[in-house]
Amino acid sequence: MDETRSVAVRQGWSMRQCVGWLIVAAGVAVLLAQFWQFVAGNAVVFNAFVGGSVAALATALGTLPVLFSQKLSDRVQDTLFGFGAGVMLAACAFSLIIPGLEAARSSQAFGGGPWAAGGVVGSAILLGALALLMLDRVLPHEHFIKGREGHSAQKLRRTWLFVIAIALHNLPEGLAIGVGYAGNEGLRANALATGIAIQDVPEGLVVAVALLAAGYSRAFAVGLGMASGLVEPIGAVIGAAVVGYSAALLPWGLGFAAGAMLFVISHEIIPESHRKGHEAFATGGLMIGFVLMMMLDTALA
Repeated sequence: MDETRSVAVRQGWSMRQCVGWLIVAAGVAVLLAQFWQFVAGNAVVFNAFVGGSVAALATALGTLPVLFSQKLSDRVQDTLFGFGAGVMLAACAFSLIIPGLEAARSSQAFGGGPWAAGGVVGSAILLGALALLMLDRVLPHEHFIKGREGHSAQKLRRTWLFVIAIALHNLPEGLAIGVGYAGNEGLRANALATGIAIQDVPEGLVVAVALLAAGYSRAFAVGLGMASGLVEPIGAVIGAAVVGYSAALLPWGLGFAAGAMLFVISHEIIPESHRKGHEAFATGGLMIGFVLMMMLDTALA
């Protein structure tokens, strides 16, 4: 009798679980449909979504060699880190900060003077960096070399700590793509998205290799590395939607995205690339990445 009752209880619990998951799945489907309707109905947001998706695809492509090859040497990893930092630095300067200054000078809301423009964009840069600093302090996450940081990091599984760290790194890139499409003409915005996508290829490779070195299986490292890029189209949509709401927000949005990226470069990428004694190779990669992104921006602008 007790066994029959126990089986009935388990069956009832299983049924409730199935119903619960069906409700969650239906809710997610509705949200995705509304999200796509919003994206498809706004040309700027749609272009930003496409740009962010291309960057996510580049990240995914970068992880694939891990399925067929052994780990990268530390020297190569540090060079790739430096290359990504150089691309992001040039993107901040030529695709975000300079257009932000131009937008602030041309806007009547800020007086149109050079000091006012510099003050607005400078304040936005500091706000973007401060926002990333707060997230870095509050969210638990794990660096590939530095180890665990953030509040209650020891309480989460190591996998999720890596996921949060990667999301913190990729979110500013997505925001930059979205703000770039909202604030620049098509060619310059495409140059920004192309540059970020180019640096996402080695970035995806480095992420997958680091996960593999941390003890995860080859398939899991590649899968999580691919999934890490999904933050970028989401960030791109958010950036384009917020800045596109009002022209007065454009200089603030461009500066905010630049500040967030500068924080990631200084706080995450450059320190990671210098921890294993290959500073010269990391710096060489940074210089090459900077020049490549500069050429893309000037050639396509």
